[in-house]
Amino acid sequence: MITTLAVENYRSLSRLIVPLERLNVVTGANGTGKSSLYRALRLLADAARGGAVAALAREGGLRSTLWAGAENPAQGAGRSGPVGLRLGFAGDEFGYAVDFGHPIPSGSLFDLDPEIKVEATWAGPVLRPAAVLSERKGPSVRTRTADGDWHRSAGELRPYDSMLSEFADPRLAPDLLRLREHIRSWRFYDHVRTDAGAPARSTATGTRTPVLGHDGGDLAAALQTIMEIGDGKSLETAVDAAFPGSTLSIGSEGGRFELRLHQRGLMRPLGAAELSDGTLRYLLWTAALLTPRPPGLLVLNEPEASLHPELLPPLADLIVTAAPDTQIVVVTHASELAGELERRAIRGGLGVNAVELVKDEYGQTEVAGREGPLDQPPWHWPKR
Repeated sequence: MITTLAVENYRSLSRLIVPLERLNVVTGANGTGKSSLYRALRLLADAARGGAVAALAREGGLRSTLWAGAENPAQGAGRSGPVGLRLGFAGDEFGYAVDFGHPIPSGSLFDLDPEIKVEATWAGPVLRPAAVLSERKGPSVRTRTADGDWHRSAGELRPYDSMLSEFADPRLAPDLLRLREHIRSWRFYDHVRTDAGAPARSTATGTRTPVLGHDGGDLAAALQTIMEIGDGKSLETAVDAAFPGSTLSIGSEGGRFELRLHQRGLMRPLGAAELSDGTLRYLLWTAALLTPRPPGLLVLNEPEASLHPELLPPLADLIVTAAPDTQIVVVTHASELAGELERRAIRGGLGVNAVELVKDEYGQTEVAGREGPLDQPPWHWPKR
């Protein structure tokens, strides 16, 4: 489980160190940095798949994503050191950090692509020299082998590749492999489509689907998988709690699956194409949260979108039900959802880590109620 998330120089997140627990709810007014926090987590996940540099490039590169203010806003000072966008996390078992910087000009058309300058992994919640498991500086990597010795690469790592994706060898870097696979298990759901042309509204060829796809096109197969090999009882409860007296079934014709919602008083079931945006979105969240294959981390961005206020309590129940099996981060605008989550979590004996983001007078994102650097988890960045 992640216990600390650290971000530096990413959009309004000049320096943000956030404690995380089993269930986390991130709130704040518009423009306070909630979306940036969500994107920072996604960038960390992209690093494990070798796609962080491309993801930053799609956001406009470092020029667009770097914190635009001074290094020390209170003193009105500029930058004293090399420019870097830093992302990292740590838990009781592992920690990881990456530092992106500008490339050395070479005349290439790719000179605007950010480069990975430094990466490090370590054992435990805080980076210490004795705890380092692997370290990358420029093209060179050293990793601690299974017998405790150090293996050093010949400096062949390319500046746009992460050591997570290139050096996860079970013999030479077993800890790096475990960390990579943990990060690759993370899942993100952000504004899944429910419009008239949404993939979730169409029939699709069905195969066993323990993990709902990001576009929701395999919703019917995912729900049928829950019914057959997952927690079918919780699925029934979730549907009835949101739509009293209703039940779900999945039809199949020629191998193509179709969702059918049976509602009290109707002579026939409704297909996905006939459902309201809110009803379909709730069923998408149900499939994501009741997955038979829980991820190491599940991040939901504004799950309340398109939902009627009456659906927020059953959605909160779903989230709290999933939390014992997976760490969850909910980024939300809805204070009603945050309140429902807190009430239900307390009833279930589960704490909620409420993180309210605000902006200070210099435009930096901060955690509300934090009085100073000592009022946050300890954190150290690897040096270039």
